[in-house]
Amino acid sequence: MKDNQCHGEIRTQLEKNLSPLEVTALALGAIVGWGCFVLPGIRFLPEAGPFGAVLGFLIGAVFQCIVALNYSVLIRPYPVAGGAFAYAYAGFGSKGAFICGWALVLSYVCVIAANATALILLTRYLLPGVLDVGHLYSIADWEVNAGEVGFVSAILLLLGYMNYKGVSAASAVQVFLAIALTLGILVLAGGTAISETASFDNLKPFFNENRGVFASILMVLALTPWLFVGFDTIPQTAEEFNFSPHKARDLMIISIVVGAVLYSAMVLAVAGYMPYPELLARKFAWDAGWIADQVFGRFGGIALCIPVLAAILSGMNGFFMASTRLLFSMGRSKFLPDWFAELHPCYGTPWKSTLFILIFTLICPWFGREALLWIVDMSAIGTALAYLFTCMCAYKYLEQHPEIARAAVGKILAVIGCMTSIICFILLIYPSSPASIGIPSWCCLFSWVILGGLFYSTKHAELSATPHSRLRYLLFGKSDYHVLFDIDEDEERAKEEAYSN
Repeated sequence: MKDNQCHGEIRTQLEKNLSPLEVTALALGAIVGWGCFVLPGIRFLPEAGPFGAVLGFLIGAVFQCIVALNYSVLIRPYPVAGGAFAYAYAGFGSKGAFICGWALVLSYVCVIAANATALILLTRYLLPGVLDVGHLYSIADWEVNAGEVGFVSAILLLLGYMNYKGVSAASAVQVFLAIALTLGILVLAGGTAISETASFDNLKPFFNENRGVFASILMVLALTPWLFVGFDTIPQTAEEFNFSPHKARDLMIISIVVGAVLYSAMVLAVAGYMPYPELLARKFAWDAGWIADQVFGRFGGIALCIPVLAAILSGMNGFFMASTRLLFSMGRSKFLPDWFAELHPCYGTPWKSTLFILIFTLICPWFGREALLWIVDMSAIGTALAYLFTCMCAYKYLEQHPEIARAAVGKILAVIGCMTSIICFILLIYPSSPASIGIPSWCCLFSWVILGGLFYSTKHAELSATPHSRLRYLLFGKSDYHVLFDIDEDEERAKEEAYSN
């Protein structure tokens, strides 16, 4: 933890202690979370079919790589905590920054919550009848039990404590978890491919017969901002890199490509063991676990739980780290109450931001499995909005810096990234879209918007009166740091005088 001071303002900085391996593990673990193991049977195959899902992954990965290239343009001039939030301020000022930052917090919190809820599915498969005790109530035919809620809450508290203690402990665990989940997926995919019942015919119908090819692909493509959101945990932690920010581009691309391959391998593994419509008709609580039982025996099925648990915990841990850094950045720059920017005096961690995230995620296990799909939809919306801001900002930056190598190509990629984000956003909110979100998701989304509005209302007057030189110092470390929007010099001088007094 470091404190810098300029004109009476104190800017707290995070230590530079993350290596390229730790950063890549952070991103990959965040991308390949619970969804890779759980969603094939409850979303990807039923709504898109195996080929529809795989094509959605691959096409989405290409588009997300384009978005990642836009991030790489901005991470070099703005290597600070906050990622898309900091870029949105650089491009569009205070209002754009708050909207982008709050949308991204939504996305990150949703991923933590979804992974936490997925733990219940794992425990029901691994320990049937052990934790599903103390029935409380039912939501959408899913029983909520005190034992399961207590177990998931304990895991969340443990991860919260790790992030409270420091990034070094959390990042070391992340490397192990990323390796475990990758090996688990590859072993299951390989075992299924050489099993006696494996057949190419099991993958038929290749697409959802009720929707057709195009709509089947769109069902998954609309979710790819959420599926690959983990790559932007890399720019979120840029302030803590112990290496050059120039390496961030390659690390983001690698994490997206590997993530797409692992998602595709898991879907084909689940669909290839037996005719997948028959598999879905049996309504197993966890299809991948049942297939692992058949391929490797009960012991092998239980062994699969290790990479699944690694995927869940790595996703939770990765987004704990990213979301607390984002809240820290928003609090440090006065977009949220100063409470969020306070660092622990011993551990140097944004412990109050960690506490905020922990409290929110502890609520989600009380809503059962149905909350998984609500959370996925909300997270995709928040992510698509943040990506849109980043791509627009990258375009503005390249337009103002034509001397940068391949700036013309970069502007084209920025336009493609913007179009991708807008298309995904429309697919999720347009009522007639095959990927449109449901009423529960809208209710949760509006609740989050209202909470953000309350936070913004408490800081609006202060932000409006604060000179941009102060905001630039708090966000980027220098009061004259280059931004991409026009600043009214007369208004800025008046703010400076009022602020000094």
